[in-house]
Amino acid sequence: MLKFVKLLSVAALVTFASLGSAHAAGGGVELKSVSWKHGGLFGTYDRAAAQRGLQVYREVCAGCHGLGLVAFRTLADLGFSKEEIEAIAEESDFVDGPDGEGEMFDRPGKPFDKFPSPFPNENAARASNGGAYPPDLSLMTKARADGDNYMYSLLTGYEDAPADVELADSMNYNAYFPGHQIAMPSPLSEDGVEYSDGTPATVDQMAKDVTVFLAWTAEPKLEQRKSIGLKVILFLLILAGLFYAVKRKIWSDLH
Repeated sequence: MLKFVKLLSVAALVTFASLGSAHAAGGGVELKSVSWKHGGLFGTYDRAAAQRGLQVYREVCAGCHGLGLVAFRTLADLGFSKEEIEAIAEESDFVDGPDGEGEMFDRPGKPFDKFPSPFPNENAARASNGGAYPPDLSLMTKARADGDNYMYSLLTGYEDAPADVELADSMNYNAYFPGHQIAMPSPLSEDGVEYSDGTPATVDQMAKDVTVFLAWTAEPKLEQRKSIGLKVILFLLILAGLFYAVKRKIWSDLH
């Protein structure tokens, strides 16, 4: 009994510690909550939103943040054609080689290439951003608790600092960033992009769209995973029913 009580106490301490860490990581502020189409057991990605999110990433975010784990060819999953993917890839240059003379050379991107980093190395990235390092966004929504809502809240959480808060040099106030001081200035502004489908480019809309896109980059196989999971659950339910029927048949002959 004493051993059980000790184990229970340890478990409680670990739980409270985890909750405290999560609370601290969120800065003690409740995140905004959005009903994402890709959430839930049957959720699927809103491909129109994800395509707009790619546009936001390319025109706003790509100047500082890379997507080093995402190949151009995977954009086919979002409904882009082969020609569109090739055109997007060719906008970036990549170092290749060596050629027949042993020299490296630049070439346009190809569908098998991955989205490039805007900086050649971390030191260059920090030097261009006042010492702050812009992280790669490939897995960002998975790197934060409640990542989709965190990303949306962060992008829409810029505001004037309260009177009792003194911002450090080159820092910006964000209600949802841990510590509330972030080096990145607000990246989104009204009509910051011109959507090809005519959707009004409000800050709220752009934040939602790029969040959907980044949710997809972090888990591009989400829909397949859910589909397989549902099939497995259905199979197990049918199998359990068959086992129950067989059990009743066998035991009915013993009475």
